[in-house]
Amino acid sequence: MKAFEVLDNFGIENLSSVTRPDPKPGPGEVLVKIKACSLNYRDFLMITGQYNPRQKLPLVPLSDGAGEVVELGPGVKKVRIGDRVCGIFSQGWLAGAPRLENIRETLGGPLDGMISEYRVFPEEGVISFPEHLSYAEASTLPCAGLTAYNAVVTFGELEPGMTVVALGTGGVSLFALQFAKMLGCKTIVTSSSDQKLEKAKSLGADEGINYTAKTNWDREIRKKTDMKGADLIIEVGGAGTLSKSVQSVKPGGIVALIGVVAGGGEANLSLFPILMQGIRIQGVIVGSRSDFERMNLAISRNLMRPVIDRIFPYSEFPKALEYLRDGKHFGKVVIEI
Repeated sequence: MKAFEVLDNFGIENLSSVTRPDPKPGPGEVLVKIKACSLNYRDFLMITGQYNPRQKLPLVPLSDGAGEVVELGPGVKKVRIGDRVCGIFSQGWLAGAPRLENIRETLGGPLDGMISEYRVFPEEGVISFPEHLSYAEASTLPCAGLTAYNAVVTFGELEPGMTVVALGTGGVSLFALQFAKMLGCKTIVTSSSDQKLEKAKSLGADEGINYTAKTNWDREIRKKTDMKGADLIIEVGGAGTLSKSVQSVKPGGIVALIGVVAGGGEANLSLFPILMQGIRIQGVIVGSRSDFERMNLAISRNLMRPVIDRIFPYSEFPKALEYLRDGKHFGKVVIEI
């Protein structure tokens, strides 16, 4: 089978399409023919060595993907040939709170990821996706979709009429926008592009803020919330935006800390607003299999469709990573295999 690998050194320039032996499922395992993968910023950081410089190489990258079950190992009971499935990001995290051993069993590092023609999984390591979705759409669910779902639904403690702010227009932020609208919330989206803000409004965003034109975007959020602050901030920027997110949230509100697109180093952050206003900063590390099942039910009942910006062919995987790196996308970037 063909697969992309990060070979001896990190970097997009060190990605190679290689030929590996076709895998065979063992007891309790299933073989999946991968149809599509989607890109996350984590994948870019992993491939360039910024996420875990000690990651063992070679590595098949990408955490998110979807495909068709084509072979079953002995003893498999919950999966059938022909099932359309996604791989679960944390292969050992089936339910409950995360444990250290579970969050170390993640696809796309340290475990081999999804950009290959075939992959073997434990039968509990795959999950069927909503029937109305294509493979390309389903490939966006395991990380971006589930992270947004848990930020908005599990941790957000939201009620209709509350305000959710999504930073940027990448995959997680647009998923968060869609889930927040399902709950009847007011939504505010930030972007450096007026064109992207208009697209976000077409998805249901109530307000848009161009953070290039309005550099003090935290003040703009307060103005748009009658100076009360937002109930939930979808924080994907990291150190570069965290301080303004804290200034944007209401007393007792939640900053869901998800990404590091604007920097993953030390944040210049005053602790006084957090302490004096009871603000909660909640790290979100994707979710469990049971979380995935609940999300799929919500997606199915609402016939929600993920937002895909562009689909690249397998051969243009490095080009797709550069496209993601440059922030040109609105929603998800997908690779079809």
